[in-house]
Amino acid sequence: MENQSSLEQTNEQQTFIKGELEHLIFHNEDNFYTVAKIKIHETTEAFEEKSITVVGVLPRIEADEVYLFFGNFKEHPKFGLQYQVEQFRKDIPQTAHGIIQYLSSDRFYGIGKKMAEQIVRTLGEHAISMILENPSVLENVPKLTEAKANLLYETLVAEQGVEQVIIALAEYGFGTELAMKIYQVYGEETLNTVKENPYQLISDVEGIGFKKADALGASLGISGNHPDRIRAGCLYLLQEVCLQDGHVFMPFEQLTNEVSDLLSDATVTIENEDIREQIIRLNEELKLVLEEDRVYVLSLYFAEKGLATNLKRMMIEDGNDERFPESEFLKALGELEERLGIEYAPSQKEAIQTALSSPIMLLTGGPGTGKTTVIKGIVETYATLHGVSLDPKDYKKEEPFPVLLVAPTGRAAKRMSEATGLPAFTIHRLLGWKGGHSGFEKDEDNPLEGSLLIVDEVSMVDIWLANQLFKALPDAMQVILVGDEDQLPSVGPGQVFSDLLKANMIPTVRLTDIYRQAEGSSIIQMAHDMKRGHLPPDVTEAKPDRRFFPCQQDQVDDVIEQICRNASKKGYTAKDIQVLAPMYRGNAGISRLNVLLQNLFNPKTEQKREITFGDTSYRTGDIVLQLVNNPEENVYNGDRGEIVSIFYAKENVDKEDQLVVSFDGIEVVYPKKDLNQITLAYCTSIHKSQGSEFPIVIMPIVKGYYRMLQRNLIYTGITRAKDYLILCGEMSALNVAIERQDESNRQSMLKEKLRDALEDESKDQA
Repeated sequence: MENQSSLEQTNEQQTFIKGELEHLIFHNEDNFYTVAKIKIHETTEAFEEKSITVVGVLPRIEADEVYLFFGNFKEHPKFGLQYQVEQFRKDIPQTAHGIIQYLSSDRFYGIGKKMAEQIVRTLGEHAISMILENPSVLENVPKLTEAKANLLYETLVAEQGVEQVIIALAEYGFGTELAMKIYQVYGEETLNTVKENPYQLISDVEGIGFKKADALGASLGISGNHPDRIRAGCLYLLQEVCLQDGHVFMPFEQLTNEVSDLLSDATVTIENEDIREQIIRLNEELKLVLEEDRVYVLSLYFAEKGLATNLKRMMIEDGNDERFPESEFLKALGELEERLGIEYAPSQKEAIQTALSSPIMLLTGGPGTGKTTVIKGIVETYATLHGVSLDPKDYKKEEPFPVLLVAPTGRAAKRMSEATGLPAFTIHRLLGWKGGHSGFEKDEDNPLEGSLLIVDEVSMVDIWLANQLFKALPDAMQVILVGDEDQLPSVGPGQVFSDLLKANMIPTVRLTDIYRQAEGSSIIQMAHDMKRGHLPPDVTEAKPDRRFFPCQQDQVDDVIEQICRNASKKGYTAKDIQVLAPMYRGNAGISRLNVLLQNLFNPKTEQKREITFGDTSYRTGDIVLQLVNNPEENVYNGDRGEIVSIFYAKENVDKEDQLVVSFDGIEVVYPKKDLNQITLAYCTSIHKSQGSEFPIVIMPIVKGYYRMLQRNLIYTGITRAKDYLILCGEMSALNVAIERQDESNRQSMLKEKLRDALEDESKDQA
């Protein structure tokens, strides 16, 4: 086989260890990480011992099989000398005698010594490689029936499949670890998939980007202006730009220009006309959507269209037939004010009344303007007017609770629940997200039950999740969407809350008066000044609830460390303090600050358990952040927890290091392979902090963050501080941030599609 021969030529110049399994120490079936003791038969290494521990990404090593391992010796600090495997293969017989013995063994049913000799006489010393490459060569072997030929080939594939795939992929430049990932996805179809559509690997296999797939395509003859290469470039770039920049679509000309830049080089220029032709073909094949001069990823097109359609449905099919006279509303609200000992401001009363009389309402306002107070007022007044109980105990298990409170993150939902005294959930949990590609339990065919839905922190909701939520709503449900229009947009594509506000088609109340903390609160007042594009003149002066410490970028880590030491002396813990930064890299980046703060709040000791994953060490007592939704464990992206236990591999039946994280009492076990689902959370990104509040927020602002210095980013960060805010860094950098509006200008057509849908409805009714 060509791949095999080429590898053998390469391996002739490599050192190797040849041997068989003596003892399997560890093997992980999920990621194939293997530790095994190997009895050495032969080696070109300068090594005199009779056995060695090999470590690497390998399929299960079988007893009584001989393997060739290619790699390097490495000294492990705990386990001593080991052989780190980079490539490997079974020792396939290379002589006529060896092949005859191999094929006539018990492995190959129905192939005796005479038939094995016949195969070698017909196909020669490369018989095994030839059969694996093209099983039809067995048709040339006399007296070998089709059934036995098929069984022989299937047995060879089973015996050599993984190794042959890895050998072949090595020829294309893939290391063992990445090759094993590819094999996990495609199995025996790996080589066929790679040859037929190498660009499929981009979406199917983690760790393979366009450049690697493009290099693979070039090695297979898919290069230059080949249609398959152009099509792959279009799909890749469209998906990448929408995900990275938050766009719902790309303008047609922009996509063609950027694809040309992506695919062209010194040797070839990809013409825009060729790209346009392939975009049109992809549209015809429903691989993407071309609408006028806009190009959409399929899922984003249907999400935008679906959301506009369902918003229209909710607005025109208002099931709220029970209207209440203003006198009844004022009576119910007055009783609530008396019970709570408060008096709602005129704008808050307007918000409550509008919410209760509209199928959908938008409520927006900055920090301290009373959004949470209004939410409680809506819920309590709704219950009074409709004569329903707000005590969950009054409802049987099968009875729907009338009021649904949700937010995008677990922490935001918890805040909502604390403020109202009612159950609140993440949107994913409410919709019954099952994880992976399984989708949601709730949809148009299995809608939610209840009569009032309030969604908080809507600015964090992307177009996909908003569409999923609205298609699961029954016609009669009233909906209140609450958020701060000046905060950062969603991490995912779209700017749903902003678009709905700009559409001016849904009843909206904007809260502007400041109530939280006491009027004139220093943090809140600063936030509102920032919204208007300027800083208070006393920004550098020490206030009861905020400070500014001037320093250069290379001093940030020292300043933050000193601030945290002083806070610790006053009794504050790592749970009370959240450092926020906009970037991961650099000496004032999240990664460096996390290590510094971990060593300060939770230093390494001989008694403290610790495991390492990648570049990160995790210790008992560390504060961590959940990075993905895990519905089975009731833990969601953005949840903050504490490592309460660590178990080493030798201590549990799974033979793998594990750590246990407590999220407000919910304990989740993470095998080592799943530690990419969490990260240290002493310092986190401002995006990740949305929906949360912390007693103390420390936020460095320096020119090194220049690309991220924007008003809505800094505004979002400072509004996470509940009691005390500390800014440190360069005043000039803070000024730059306040002067710069968000320049992303996300491409979206939601407001236009909503307007068109409602205007068409008005024409139909006329």
